[in-house]
Amino acid sequence: MAEYTFFTNPMSRGQIARWALHEAGADYEQVLVDWQAKGDLLAVNPMGKVPAIIHHHGGHDHVVTEAAAICHYLAEMSAPGLLPREHEKADYFRWLFFASGPLEQAVVARAMGWEVPPEREGMAGFGTFERTVDALDGWLADREFVCGGRFTMADVYVGSAADWGLQFGTLPARPGFTAYVERLRQREAYRAGKAIDMALIEKAQAKA
Repeated sequence: MAEYTFFTNPMSRGQIARWALHEAGADYEQVLVDWQAKGDLLAVNPMGKVPAIIHHHGGHDHVVTEAAAICHYLAEMSAPGLLPREHEKADYFRWLFFASGPLEQAVVARAMGWEVPPEREGMAGFGTFERTVDALDGWLADREFVCGGRFTMADVYVGSAADWGLQFGTLPARPGFTAYVERLRQREAYRAGKAIDMALIEKAQAKA
């Protein structure tokens, strides 16, 4: 049995977790999930969402869901070199949770056409789309990676958000975002994971 069981669909946030698995050099077995027949996934995650992983470790099965949590868990358990050093922890956790919270909310709200009335911005975790984007852009404008000059697992999650945002037009193509994403796309683990998912997508489309 592989160390990790990975539930995914290539047309999903599962791409984030696959990249993380490859960055961690993890031994994993994938379980492809059909949106219409979710099978064993529901026993792992009652919400029926991917990605999800099961870590078979120490005689126990540990379930982790939510892409940001999966990224950090994989670093903790399989890739300590991708964890933040002491002086990097503030930046690492700040932007990992910023991307999974305010940024995700802001992008989804914009895509859905949900406008937050000015008098209720304080109720929304992101305030406004513009302020959220400006915050991330300002941080990345003069840094190679989230924690400065060194790639960490936070870059898998934050980088995936930026990568998808540029690809699908949900984030503006600002120079800081573009340069950041181009650096990430050169990583061997990024390319390996993406190649697997693109091949799965092409196979599925050929059957359709």
